[in-house]
Amino acid sequence: MPTDFIERLLRLKGLVDPFEREKFLNPSYEEHMHDPFLIPDMEKALIRIFEAMQAGEKIVVYSDYDCDGIPGAVIIHDLFKKIGYTNFQIYIPDRHDEGYGLNHDAIEQFIADGVNLLITIDLGSSDVADVMYAEANGINVIITDHHLPPATLPPAFAIVNPKVPGSVYPDPMLCGAGVMFKLVQGFIIKYGEFYKIPKGWEKWLLDMAGLATLSDMVPLRNENRVIASYGLRVLRKSPRPGIQMLLRKLAINQAHLTEDDVAFMITPRINAASRMDSPMRAFELLATKDETEAGVLVNHLEKINNERKKLVAQIMKTAYARLEEREMRDVIVIGDPDWRVGVLGLIAGKLVEEFMKPAFVWGREGANGRVLLKGSCRSDGSVNIVELMRSLPDSFVDMGGHELAGGFSVTDENIHTLEEKLSEKYKELKRSNDKRISEDAEIDLGSVTEDTNRILDSMAPYGCDNSKPIFSFKRVTIESSRQFGKEKNHLELIVSDGKNKKKCIAFFSSGENFGLELALGDVVTVVGTIEKSYFLNRPELRIRILDIVGS
Repeated sequence: MPTDFIERLLRLKGLVDPFEREKFLNPSYEEHMHDPFLIPDMEKALIRIFEAMQAGEKIVVYSDYDCDGIPGAVIIHDLFKKIGYTNFQIYIPDRHDEGYGLNHDAIEQFIADGVNLLITIDLGSSDVADVMYAEANGINVIITDHHLPPATLPPAFAIVNPKVPGSVYPDPMLCGAGVMFKLVQGFIIKYGEFYKIPKGWEKWLLDMAGLATLSDMVPLRNENRVIASYGLRVLRKSPRPGIQMLLRKLAINQAHLTEDDVAFMITPRINAASRMDSPMRAFELLATKDETEAGVLVNHLEKINNERKKLVAQIMKTAYARLEEREMRDVIVIGDPDWRVGVLGLIAGKLVEEFMKPAFVWGREGANGRVLLKGSCRSDGSVNIVELMRSLPDSFVDMGGHELAGGFSVTDENIHTLEEKLSEKYKELKRSNDKRISEDAEIDLGSVTEDTNRILDSMAPYGCDNSKPIFSFKRVTIESSRQFGKEKNHLELIVSDGKNKKKCIAFFSSGENFGLELALGDVVTVVGTIEKSYFLNRPELRIRILDIVGS
């Protein structure tokens, strides 16, 4: 591929400065990771953890239940195990019964159990009342989090969050597990020699930090790019039985693991634990050293993930039917008391993909007059979803999240007017958002080569704020078309330009998804990305279809 084309791809990513280009193309753990002690309260938190361990105090690690919090819990679990500290407990709340964040009942139990120190992961920045209660009852709270905190901060012993006001941390866009990794990194800098931890040992924890970074929709630039890049390297050779067994179950070659494998294969199974069962099953899978236990847990997660897929399909069928019967506004609000709260984020994401509008999806857990409805929301990129919710403070009981994803609670009374109010505020807050699939370059099938793939690999891992280059292949002829997979729900095309032939695939798609019948001999334009598959250990360059346009 010509040099000017590489230049174009880098410029499209805003990489003009030679230093920034070098940092992007060659991320370095030694050179491009920031000083963890620049994060607010870092040193204060580390001293308190050290003192707690020296005194043998009981420590509870309280983590969120998703594929950010859970890997973060594994990171500090592994540190404690490395040191040989045993007086600690991992606590991950039940998504359905306890919900997101700290909860009063759990803290009451910690008080009764004589807990001295509570360390949060990926939560806590908004839990003012619960933190106040814990501190008043003799439990110091160290919050490690990455969510944008409210105006009033909790009265915690320490708040390790790069987004708190006054923070000078150079890269505040870490995920929750990323913040926990920085805490462990700082701990080893400060106390590694005392505990005889080899310099650089924390790099083995980058598999968990990388897994979370690739799962949590944080921008893959700057420090996150280092964490994701090194995280993939460690995952590809990770000795964790849970990782090895899971990849084996999914027929993924560990040595060639990609960010897509993480996002579409590993993350859904980790998240399935909290959506359909207990999040502790996912933690146990990632933390265990026992192959037999890992095998049992992998089979369990695969089973409940399949149950999750069926449930999502059922809810989506109902949602589509209801939306067809009503006028569409700028924001979708839809729900049902019987919809399982744990899968609503997936429903919201699918609605955004289908309708290209922000979507709020709600359900109700429990019975006996429970008054709060809980839900998840997703943005199509046209509005900051948290800003949208904060513009209507009287409509929500609780809210939080990121720019593109969030959660909320609302009363039965307010749910009836929520769609109308959100749509009105959307008009004020919306920003330019080109929703068309736009290619980065037009190339021919002959350019789909190993050399091209190596260039594209140098820009990986791809994800939020570092999208894969999209190419258009114009006037190619369909030589074969088939549906494959157990349910025949995936599309495979062989296309030709007269000189070259290439395989093109689209998962969970058919010609109908692109508004075409895809007859043999049709001349079309294929829009997609270039990827290398290692399925069944057979390397194959192919095109991943994003769109097909008829001539």
